[in-house]
Amino acid sequence: MSGDILGALGAWLHEVFVAQFDVWIALGFVAQVMFTMRFVVQWIASEKARRSVVPVAFWFFSLGGGALLFVYAIYRKDPVFIAGQGAGLVIYLRNLWFIFREHKLHPAES
Repeated sequence: MSGDILGALGAWLHEVFVAQFDVWIALGFVAQVMFTMRFVVQWIASEKARRSVVPVAFWFFSLGGGALLFVYAIYRKDPVFIAGQGAGLVIYLRNLWFIFREHKLHPAES
C-alpha cells in the first residue's frame, strides 16, 4: 500500500514539475523569485538598521515580480490570481509615485 502511495506521489510530482514544464512555467518561477526577493531585501535592510525598513528596492521587486505574475495569471486564466496581482500593481505603483514625488520635492532629505 505504501508503495502505491509513493508511486502515485512520484507520478504526481513528475506531472506537476516535469511533464508540464514550459516557458510559461519558467516565467512563473522567475516572477515568483523576483516577488520573493522583495522580502529578502526588506529583511536585510531592517537587520542593518535594527528597525523595520521598507527600501525603494522592495517596491521595484514588488512591481517587477507582480507584473510578471500578473502576465502569468492572465495566461493561466486564473481570475483570483489576476485580481490579486492586478490590485497589488496599483499599490506598488502608487508607493513608487509617493517616493519619487517626495524625492523631487525634498531631494536633500532622500
